[in-house]
Amino acid sequence: DLTDNPLMSLPRNSFLGYTHLQRLAVPLTLECPGGSSAWENVTMGENDRLCQGQRNPCNSSQELAWPCPENAACAPDGPGLIQCLCNSPFHGYKCLREGTFPVLLFCSVLGVITLSLSLLLWGTQRRKAKT
Repeated sequence: DLTDNPLMSLPRNSFLGYTHLQRLAVPLTLECPGGSSAWENVTMGENDRLCQGQRNPCNSSQELAWPCPENAACAPDGPGLIQCLCNSPFHGYKCLREGTFPVLLFCSVLGVITLSLSLLLWGTQRRKAKT
């Protein structure tokens, strides 16, 4: 219930991740998050607006298709918000990389670089410590 909050407007991402939100009361001066089309039922009371039954924006035929890439699926991410989840085995930016992240290669390169820098700094600083 946000009816007593002195909000002038709700930022678009205020309810990001609230996929199970089914009932929300906001002041009359504010719209329901995501707009009226994001809710099944919007009723106005004496001093509040009641938003009920969050709709799945991925199943909506009111707007054009969401801009999810070819290797991704649309998933709701809050009132009027969506997220694109990569289909397996794709990952990365716009789900363009196939396979898994090369963890072993990444960790071994990181370890070699860290060890090399440590030895270099130890060797250069050790000389100064003797004098």
